[in-house]
Amino acid sequence: MDLKYEFYINANPEAVWKVFIEPEATKAIFFGSVLNSTFEIGAPYSYVGPGNEGDETVHVYGTVLAFETNKSMSYTEHPGPSYRENHTELETRVTLTLDVVGNCTKLTLVNDQWPANHPSYESTQSSWPMILSNIKSYVETGKTLDFGW
Repeated sequence: MDLKYEFYINANPEAVWKVFIEPEATKAIFFGSVLNSTFEIGAPYSYVGPGNEGDETVHVYGTVLAFETNKSMSYTEHPGPSYRENHTELETRVTLTLDVVGNCTKLTLVNDQWPANHPSYESTQSSWPMILSNIKSYVETGKTLDFGW
């Protein structure tokens, strides 16, 4: 049930990393949301932005498990409270790794530790490729993809 994706991006790891951390980039990639965290191991994080509860909707949240600037990060992930009543029970793990390959960066994303019958598994399985494609486009061109939403 693990979800694993690999993308090659025509940029250095520092440029790719910024997309995951800097507010302007996270807003572009993650549908207007910013990532709130100190990024210390054990610290909470949340993606907050426009949604069901207005501009301060928590879309996903969790705990930072590992963090190495420009290289990797891992965190638990829960759907926001407005999405699932039992959001605290629905924990998965996301691990991002950046590796240099020639003059490119290989981005590997693994979303694992899915509890049985997680109601967001199928939607997550289809949304990660869209998000990762959007990251690739944004880093390489400065523009996001138009998914028609």
